[in-house]
Amino acid sequence: MWRRLITPDSPPKESDALRFGILGAASIAPFALIIPAHSHPEVIVAAVAARDPSRAEAYAKKHRIPTVHKSYDDLIEDPSIDCVYIPLPNGLHYEWALKALTAGKHVLLEKPSVSNTAEAHSLFRHPLFKEPNPPVLLDAIHYRFHPAWQYFLTLFSPTEVSHVQVTNKMVAGIIPEKDIRFQWSLAGGALMDYGSYAVSVIRGIYRDEPSNVVSGSHEPLRDGQDERIERALSAKYEFPNGGTADIVTDLRAPWTWENITSLAPSLVVKLKEKDEGVTDGLRKIVATEIKMVNYMIPTIYHRIHITTTTSFVDAQDATKVVRSSSTKESKTMYNWAPTSEEKQPGEVYWTTYRHQLEQFVNRVRGRKGNGVWISGEDSIKQIETIDRTYEKLGLPIRPSNTGIQS
Repeated sequence: MWRRLITPDSPPKESDALRFGILGAASIAPFALIIPAHSHPEVIVAAVAARDPSRAEAYAKKHRIPTVHKSYDDLIEDPSIDCVYIPLPNGLHYEWALKALTAGKHVLLEKPSVSNTAEAHSLFRHPLFKEPNPPVLLDAIHYRFHPAWQYFLTLFSPTEVSHVQVTNKMVAGIIPEKDIRFQWSLAGGALMDYGSYAVSVIRGIYRDEPSNVVSGSHEPLRDGQDERIERALSAKYEFPNGGTADIVTDLRAPWTWENITSLAPSLVVKLKEKDEGVTDGLRKIVATEIKMVNYMIPTIYHRIHITTTTSFVDAQDATKVVRSSSTKESKTMYNWAPTSEEKQPGEVYWTTYRHQLEQFVNRVRGRKGNGVWISGEDSIKQIETIDRTYEKLGLPIRPSNTGIQS
């Protein structure tokens, strides 16, 4: 399995395989597209372009990409390219996604899809999507496509949720201080990177949008650096069903034992307590907590821990617990479970990105797929929640680098 994560089986390519071009010699592209493409018979990574032509040449040689274009525009205008993958800095997403779509290319767009709500409305509600046979646009929130996440969502109903806690941390040094993730002009910040996954998680668990951003705080970069950019943040949300959520994200967390041991992104869902009535003067209360460890990279390792606590309290005084016991079970889901329906394609070594690519190709081909998708309206709501969070934190909404089409 471990070998196949990096060097998956490569079936023969179909004669009409989709030809992908990559904008930017990005470090995420091998994981997000190039390696997943090896095992997909309908995908060929055919071209790359970068601002530095020499870097593009070296990148193409390393990853065996046959064509190097001199500019992003040249790649987009290449008639042999069907799809464009955009892993550029956040602040460039809107401009180049729109150019690619207008040129008739299908677009796989790295998260966060755009810099702000105005760009989201313009891009995902663009008139071209109302035309016959419009191009496909996907906001690449990859973890949602993995069987582990989809299985996790079956373990509870959104109406049952009382609280969600999401923690995404990286220790200092993984991301350099001068990285593009901390550049204001490129729509940087912790919430626009690791934190965007946390926002997606709480929205996905509640299957709804926050009714209120209750509170929040942030840690700025070091003194002398851009005060508009947050290194870390926390925020609390309320949802229409009365539930709440807390997110914590940090791109440069201190090297403490607690932070080192919690590097795998994790989340905890607490369900509303169930009152199962009174017997012999004791009220039975059942509380359930579901924790998912490593929801973002579940192919390598993940666990879903379900803890059920049953308490018997005095029927006249609920503060008096007479007895209590807990049970815990752990689950995994590395591939789609067999059902009576048609078996879904997948292998245990498929990453979240490979599952995402499968559904992207299905959508381009006009096939049904397995139904997992991120709609344009979903992507808009994601950016709206990020902007509302920035407003609550007292931080400015990320800027646009180009004019926004109405």
